[in-house]
Amino acid sequence: MATDEHILVYGNRTLRGTVRASGAKNSALKLMAASVLAKGVTVLHNIPKISDIEVMCEVLEFLGCKVTRDNHDLIIDTSDIYIWQTPYSLVTKMRASITILGPLIGRFGKAKVAMPGGCQIGARKIDMHLIGLAHLGVHIKNDHGSILATTDDSFKGADVVLDFPSVGATENTLMAAVVAPGTTLIENAACEPEIVDLANMLNEMGCKVSGAGTNTIVIEGVSRDDIHPCEHTCIGDRIEAGTFLVGGALTGGPVTVEGINPQHLSVALMKLRSFGCDVATTSDSITVSRSGELVPCDIQTLPFPGFPTDLQAQFMLLANYADGISIVTENVFENRFMFASEIMRMGADISIDDQHAVVHGPRELSGAPVSATDLRAGGALVLAGIMADGYTQIFNISHIDRGYENYVGKLKTLGANLSRVEAS
Repeated sequence: MATDEHILVYGNRTLRGTVRASGAKNSALKLMAASVLAKGVTVLHNIPKISDIEVMCEVLEFLGCKVTRDNHDLIIDTSDIYIWQTPYSLVTKMRASITILGPLIGRFGKAKVAMPGGCQIGARKIDMHLIGLAHLGVHIKNDHGSILATTDDSFKGADVVLDFPSVGATENTLMAAVVAPGTTLIENAACEPEIVDLANMLNEMGCKVSGAGTNTIVIEGVSRDDIHPCEHTCIGDRIEAGTFLVGGALTGGPVTVEGINPQHLSVALMKLRSFGCDVATTSDSITVSRSGELVPCDIQTLPFPGFPTDLQAQFMLLANYADGISIVTENVFENRFMFASEIMRMGADISIDDQHAVVHGPRELSGAPVSATDLRAGGALVLAGIMADGYTQIFNISHIDRGYENYVGKLKTLGANLSRVEAS
C-alpha cells in the first residue's frame, strides 16, 4: 500500500447501497498473536487486507512462523518458532503488536518485546498489561527500551483486578494465564466483542476460558502440550461498519452493512436513532436511512458496552450537520480531538474544553486539504469530503490503510466520487 498517495474527494453527498464489513482489525491482530500458543498450523478466516495485518505477519515471520494468505484466509504455521523476542523496527510500527507478549510467555515462558508504537491519540500506557502479568508471577524488567518478561516456579494463576477495563491488558493477561497452573480471575476485564472472539478461539485451541464478555473472566490453566492449532473465523469489524452507517446517516442513504452483528453496535445505533435516523437490523446486517433533518445529540465515549471511542470522530461529523448544539465527551483517549481541528479547517464550529467538544450545527463544509491525524479521524475526513462543497484532499492516508480495507473502493460502490491520487 503506497504511503505517498492522498485521497481526492468530490463532494456529491451520495452514499446508498450495500457493503460488507471486513473482518475486525482489533480482533484479527489478537487472533494472529494467539496462534503462537500452539505448535502447528492455525487457519484464520475473514482476515482483512490492511497494513496493520501486514505488520503482524512480519512480526510472526520474524519469530519463525510461516504465514500464507489466501484471499481473506491466513494460514499460520508456528511449528518452527524458536525466537521469543521482537525487534524495535517492527513493534514500533503498530501498538497492537504488544499483544504478542502474552502468547510468547505462554509458549516459551519468556519474552522480550520492544515498547509499542501506533496512532498518537493518547498516552495509552501499558502499565496495566505489566501489572496483570506480574500478578501471575511474571518477572518484568525494562531492558534498554524493551520489556523483558521471564517466569519461574512462581508463575501461577491469580486474582487480577484491572484499574480500568483495558482491552490490551485483558488480552495479554488472558493469553499468558491460559498456561498458568491453577485458576486466574481477571476482574474489571474489558467486555468488547473482540475479547469474546479471542476467548472463543482460545477455547477451540484447548484452553479453558469462561466469562468473556463480562467484567470477570475465569481461566483454568492447562498444560502447554494441551494447546493445539484450530480453524477460526474472525468477527466483522464494528467500527468499519459504524463508519459506513454514519455515511448513510449523513447523506440519507439507505446504506446497508452486511457481515456485522448489530449487538456489537447497540449504543451507536441508539445514538443514530437519537440523531433522527431510521435503523433496521437483521441478525447480521444493519441499514441506516434518514428522511428528516438531523437533530442534536450528546455523545460520551466509554468502554464497551458504552459508546466506542473509535466512532467518536465519525459522530462528531454527524453532529456538525445537526440543527443545534451537541456535546461530545471523550473519556478514553486524551488526544482524540485532533480530528476537530481538521474539520474546523473545512468550516465546522467546534470549541474544545478539556475532554469536551461543543459542536455548533448545522454548518456546511467546504472542501480543503486536510490530514488524517489517526486511523478513525482519517475515515471520518473522507466522509466529510463527501459532504463538503467542492474538492477535499486527505493526506497521511497510511493511517486509513491501517484499518480500512479498500475504503475508497467500497465508498465508490455506494456512489461516492473519490480516488487515490499519487503524489506529484
